Amino acid sequence: MSEPTGSTQQFYTRWARLYDLVAVHTPGIRTVRRAAVDRLAAQPGDTVVEMGCGSGANLPLLYEAVGPEGQVIGVDMSPGVLGVARNRIDRHGWQNVHVVRGDATRLPLDSGVDCVFASLVVGMFDDPAGVIDGWADMVGSGGRLGLLDLARSSQQQARQLNGLFRLFVTNANPKPVKLSDDPMGRLDRRVAAAHRRLGERCSDAVHDTRAQGFARLSGGTVD
Repeated sequence: MSEPTGSTQQFYTRWARLYDLVAVHTPGIRTVRRAAVDRLAAQPGDTVVEMGCGSGANLPLLYEAVGPEGQVIGVDMSPGVLGVARNRIDRHGWQNVHVVRGDATRLPLDSGVDCVFASLVVGMFDDPAGVIDGWADMVGSGGRLGLLDLARSSQQQARQLNGLFRLFVTNANPKPVKLSDDPMGRLDRRVAAAHRRLGERCSDAVHDTRAQGFARLSGGTVD
């Protein structure tokens, strides 16, 4: 993934607080986030890097997983959402949770990272499988990977909601989206490719769906 353009960063900075409200208060979202962090299976004392941490909605859950003896590092390119995340850290008084501005395809540490987690991020990558390979190589054998993403549901009872989901995705995109570009098909393919590659790199990978099939969760230990 190339570095986000200035317009993309400005979009997320401008709407940072609204983005945070949606990320935290959407009905059922905390349950899905907790399930995804549970799939990551980080242990007390671990160092976890969250790629594309946004406003920090997952930071409380990751902190709970690693405890005060562990470390959580959030990475994002947009200064606006990072400001919201820092405010969240300050309110809780966490001394072992930090956020940094950086590229979500690269770890901010050369070594000592036990787990990489990403939520609602891989759909932005041109080569999601390659990004997963990079994360797996960095944590190394025995490291953990975890993903949470949204894509269209294939469940019969939820298919009528795919139209609403499409409307949400196209309006939440920082760049104008042409329907002729098949944005939903592209999102589905990227999410599927990332979760499939996690399964290929992790022999014990567990995959699950939540929220009537719209949420995709995966976690596993790198071989």
